[in-house]
Amino acid sequence: MSQNALAALCLYAFVTSITPGPSNLMLLASGANFGLVRTLPQVLGITVGFTALLLAVGLGLGAALTAWPALHAGLKVAGAAWLLYLAWRIGTARSIGRESEAAGRPLTFSQSAAFQWINPKAWVVAATTIGVYASPEAPFVSVLLIAAAFALVNLPSILAWAGCGTALRGFLAHPARLKWFNIAMGTLLAATLWPMLA
Repeated sequence: MSQNALAALCLYAFVTSITPGPSNLMLLASGANFGLVRTLPQVLGITVGFTALLLAVGLGLGAALTAWPALHAGLKVAGAAWLLYLAWRIGTARSIGRESEAAGRPLTFSQSAAFQWINPKAWVVAATTIGVYASPEAPFVSVLLIAAAFALVNLPSILAWAGCGTALRGFLAHPARLKWFNIAMGTLLAATLWPMLA
């Protein structure tokens, strides 16, 4: 991969990692509700999960889903159901940092990594990235390079979302503000399903 192509890939990785999507909205809400330290496993899980998804798509999973439309449809339904559950969980949280039933807890490393496999934005980004940047002459090496570049750019980009949420903790200490913030985050998270359903 040329230096120009690598620079373009890194810029693309930054734009797709920093823009709103299901994972970033969950990180914003988690940072606001639980703080940065408790949200770090979620941040790491998203980066590892997306990198694994990118590798899998690059090594042939995307072709398998095209060959078996029922598998693809099942993945969409499971993803939509889990995303709606997470939106409800965020939207009903009412306490900052307490381990109450309403407040819950942030997603774990494994939960957030697994979520990438049903995250509509993650699939679109992974398929587009492999389609545009993978080299037919050196498919394995180019897929590894793409995954490494994405992981390096993705981690600080999504960490910024958790950091922004954490910065809002003082403002959201007022119960009414927290309630409406969580309702807005839950609604926005559910709304990220619209492109998949449309």
